[in-house]
Amino acid sequence: MDIYLKRKRGKILLLLVAVLIGVASLLYTNWLTEKMANEERKKVELWAEATKRLAESGIQNGSQAGVEQLNTAYLTLIQSILQQNTTIPVVIVEPDGSFNYDANISFSEGRKEQVLSKELEKMKTHAEPIRINLSEEDDDYLLLYYRESNILRNLRYYPFVQLIVIVVFIIAAYSAFLATQRAEQNQVWVGMSKETAHQLGTPISSLMAWIEILKLQDVDQGLIEEFEKDTQRLEKITERFSKIGSKPELVPTHIVEVLNSTVSYLKTRSSGKVRFETAFPQEELYFIPLNAALFSWVIENLCKNAIDAMDNHGTITLGLREKENTVIIDVTDTGKGVPKSQFKTIFQPGYSTKKRGWGLGLSLAKRIIENYHQGKIFIKWSELGKGTTFRIVLNK
Repeated sequence: MDIYLKRKRGKILLLLVAVLIGVASLLYTNWLTEKMANEERKKVELWAEATKRLAESGIQNGSQAGVEQLNTAYLTLIQSILQQNTTIPVVIVEPDGSFNYDANISFSEGRKEQVLSKELEKMKTHAEPIRINLSEEDDDYLLLYYRESNILRNLRYYPFVQLIVIVVFIIAAYSAFLATQRAEQNQVWVGMSKETAHQLGTPISSLMAWIEILKLQDVDQGLIEEFEKDTQRLEKITERFSKIGSKPELVPTHIVEVLNSTVSYLKTRSSGKVRFETAFPQEELYFIPLNAALFSWVIENLCKNAIDAMDNHGTITLGLREKENTVIIDVTDTGKGVPKSQFKTIFQPGYSTKKRGWGLGLSLAKRIIENYHQGKIFIKWSELGKGTTFRIVLNK
């Protein structure tokens, strides 16, 4: 449980860092774009003032007298101001609506009026026009429209692009982390399983030898048979551990026989207060690709968890049915139930609600069903205080 909580907190922390970076980027970029927008407005106003001065001087009409009225340096300054606008799209409109001047707007020959009309509509929604009064006459004026430059517009989109890059980076990093974690888990699983199988081999061989000696002695035959059953069980467990990490062989198996065999074993080693029920017809033949030893292990884990959840008192029901090209196995108990928030996390390695145990049983079950048998295992139903149903779906 602690391991899972640490992982969950790490994921939440990573998400919070990403959100903080994104929010900070948005706020900073918004502040920067507003500042640049104000600067562009000032530039356009300065540009409009320069246009007004030139108009007043008569330069636009080619008046030589107007030129002589201005100081050469002053005229050069005004022309320099007009020439400096190379990024902000501008349209100057006459009082009657005709176009007087445009700057930084691209159009092909023959489409000038159409392009300028579209640009003008955009500019009207962007900002209030700047009025350029050419004289004291009320109708002697020009209206200057503009919109933000492409640089400023691209800057507004930048935080969203940045967020996308951050999200992609986090997803890639998280995927790489998960892949590395899975690889490490696989190595641990395989190493632990192989070592366990190896360590069990010697005492099992010794037990088999002692059983043969007991057969030669005056010992109750029933007792010897029970010893043999347990020794065979240990051999099966060793076989299961030895197959972890290697691709198991799947052969057509009568799943009803596997379920009945597993239930029979569990009955003899469970409390008499635990009832096992099989809710499927015994005569049906369900042959599916299966590794009987590993699949039996899954059913055992589910049933043992159910027994713990019921405090060794209740009913475990095994259901079996066909659906299209799959076989569905349900294991239902009358135990404490599982909260919906734990439906997925319960299969995480290290997750356990018990004081003892490693929390590996359901994780192993998920690995065996999904990785080895290409099936599915999940909690179909659960209600606190009433019980839980685990569902296994296998391909036929």
